[in-house]
Amino acid sequence: MSTTPKDPAGAPGPQGTAPLTHRMTGAQKKAIVAGTIGNTVEWVDWALYSIFVKIIADEFFPKSDGAVALLSTLAVFAVGFVMRPIGAAVLGAYADRHGRKKGMTLTVGLMAGGAFVIALTPSYETIGILSPLVLLLARLIQGFSAGGEFGSSSAFLVESAARGRRAFAGSWQQVSVAGGVLIASLLGTLTTSTLSDDALHSWGWRLAFVAGGLLGLVGLWLRVSVEDTESFHRMRETGTTRTNPIKAMFVEHPGATLRVVGITVAGTLTYYIWVNYLPTYANLTTGIPLGTALLSQTLCLLIFVVALPFVGLLSDRVGRKPTMACFAGGFVVLAWPLLHLLGNSFLSVFLVQLVGILLILGYSANCAVIMAEQFPPEVRATGIALPYALAVALFGGTAPYVTTWMHDNGVSHLLWIYVSAASLISLVVYLTMPETRDKEFS
Repeated sequence: MSTTPKDPAGAPGPQGTAPLTHRMTGAQKKAIVAGTIGNTVEWVDWALYSIFVKIIADEFFPKSDGAVALLSTLAVFAVGFVMRPIGAAVLGAYADRHGRKKGMTLTVGLMAGGAFVIALTPSYETIGILSPLVLLLARLIQGFSAGGEFGSSSAFLVESAARGRRAFAGSWQQVSVAGGVLIASLLGTLTTSTLSDDALHSWGWRLAFVAGGLLGLVGLWLRVSVEDTESFHRMRETGTTRTNPIKAMFVEHPGATLRVVGITVAGTLTYYIWVNYLPTYANLTTGIPLGTALLSQTLCLLIFVVALPFVGLLSDRVGRKPTMACFAGGFVVLAWPLLHLLGNSFLSVFLVQLVGILLILGYSANCAVIMAEQFPPEVRATGIALPYALAVALFGGTAPYVTTWMHDNGVSHLLWIYVSAASLISLVVYLTMPETRDKEFS
């Protein structure tokens, strides 16, 4: 008679491992819902900057040279990413020492505060150089918050899951990120389509940031009300909490740390080009109205958000490696035709966005779980957050600046090489990394 363990639904687990439990308890479902909603409203505030980047350039920088103003605004966007590794180190270690709940509460409060500051800061014409300086400070605070958010929320969601549903639970981290971008995109679509240019530039974009800040306060309330994970409570009870999670991560888990960087390279570059910046890029390169490009983005994000949990379920069934390899291999092959098909029609932009976003599902559904599975609980939030933030700062935060610079210098037709090279790097990592779908997880 076979002694292979089975989960409550009767599915056999790997020989010698714990049952592959697929059913989630009511408490686990509640934790995932609370974590997802809180993360969603935080990323509304982060994404609004990309949505209104051209208007922010006009408001916070001198209008004498539009190209310089736009590049300066994108440089502030990139500087916000420089703070992400710092926030990841500080807030990731904080979450490993004091709990995922406390870490997530702190990050959402900082992000909402930054949104209110941006909304209320007077323009360059009103207060001069102080305007871009305050903008820079607000984005530094938001970048610090975003750096710690990914590690804390990913650890929280994956630790809250049944063993056979870790990718499904982790996928909701990216559902919430995309949901935040979607809400920001909806705010952008509503304001750009219903307000006159004068109203949009004078107060409409500011109203969107105020709305984002208020949503952040809702996220703060949700996170205060949720319980921390059993993994963290067990760690505290057994005394395995580390006083210096950053040192432990580098010294005891160097391979896993480097692997997280490699996992992230293609994911962050393609995500920030396709999900965040493609409407602005299409507007600059093809002349399509920004509102039309934002409508396309909104529709694609709806599809993306709905599909993510199903790809998470697929990863729980077939594994992390094949689903992530399909994403990276797809961009290696399709980056050139996709970017060369981008035109000034709605259908063209929609098809390019849709194909890219469907490919990104293979990364986004897996990134939280695959990173969480690399580390033990005492360094998990730090191990997810810090190497991820370093890769995001280098490849994601610079993506809008690089693409705009390439356009201004007449070499935007070479962007596909950048995308393909990053995808090839991650493809090699995906094909050579160990499969962790059936890994024991505490």
